Amino acid sequence: MWFKQFGGRLNKKWRRIYASSPNWKKGKFQNLIKTETALDLRKMPGILRKQFKGHPHAFPSSELPITAFDKAKFLSSGSTKFIWYGHSVILLRMNNKTILIDPMLGDDSSPIAPTKAKRFSSNTLSFVNDFPPIDLVLITHDHYDHLDLKSILALKNKTKNYFVSLGVKRHLEKWGVSPDSIIEFDWWDSKKLDDLEVTLSPTRHFSGRGLSSMAKCLWGGWVIKSKTESIWFSGDGGYGEHFTEIGEKLGPFDLAFMECGQYNNDWPDIHLFPHESVKAAKEANVRLAVPVHWGGFSLSYQHSWFDPIEDFIKHAEEKSLSYLSPPIGSIFESSSEFPKWWEEYK
Repeated sequence: MWFKQFGGRLNKKWRRIYASSPNWKKGKFQNLIKTETALDLRKMPGILRKQFKGHPHAFPSSELPITAFDKAKFLSSGSTKFIWYGHSVILLRMNNKTILIDPMLGDDSSPIAPTKAKRFSSNTLSFVNDFPPIDLVLITHDHYDHLDLKSILALKNKTKNYFVSLGVKRHLEKWGVSPDSIIEFDWWDSKKLDDLEVTLSPTRHFSGRGLSSMAKCLWGGWVIKSKTESIWFSGDGGYGEHFTEIGEKLGPFDLAFMECGQYNNDWPDIHLFPHESVKAAKEANVRLAVPVHWGGFSLSYQHSWFDPIEDFIKHAEEKSLSYLSPPIGSIFESSSEFPKWWEEYK
């Protein structure tokens, strides 16, 4: 299992495929603008020391509970629904289709590291057993906190289609997913799934499941459009002018899941700080924002586990951005309202 975590090898076949992308240059995928990924070996000892020390409030005071899955309510006809399962996992019901985004439902986001990056909630992988058949799995990139081997193995017999960023397919094939069910996307590529149109939007990030696979998979976000609604999952990535371009080309968005968490001054280019997340949502013309990439793991020593949501709310209210943050596992519909549930676990 440990060796399988690295996924598929980058061979000549895959290199030929990636070389056809305008974003593949000098043997790897590139960001739109110069981006520091915090992988400077000169900085790593200091970063590792700080990471090992951690933040005094890196973890909740007790395990974060998850609302039991209500299958009948989730599948009932009516408005679009979603469930957030912590970090960046979204289960979406739209136009009578079930869509699962970045299904990292495992208990450890550092499976090849000597120490665990333990999840704030337990038994999350068991929810796969309760889920209905999945019409579409969307995967933004191949980092361990977004592409999880255990989750893919649990899901592959109930998932019909996979839309993934360019480079993820080789991992899924290695893990036994049928190649015919996988479609890879470059930035701005769009595909139809019956009455839904899905597009990969650009982000400012990086990828890799080991030192030899750094930047050998593209990174991005997902736009899902029906005739009446438009939903955006921003994906991991730092701030840049691409947010305005996304809004101009694909917006406005009725609902957007905005990355907000695991940011750090040692890697400012690759994750959105809360004020940047709000700014990006405004520039992309988002009507209702849901901050994600928090509430699952502690991957940054700079902020507490609850800082992302509280700072996001502060800046959202200053900028008049409508927002929502449901408890983990709760079903959101258009009329849902939720309290500040995280305060109980500080």
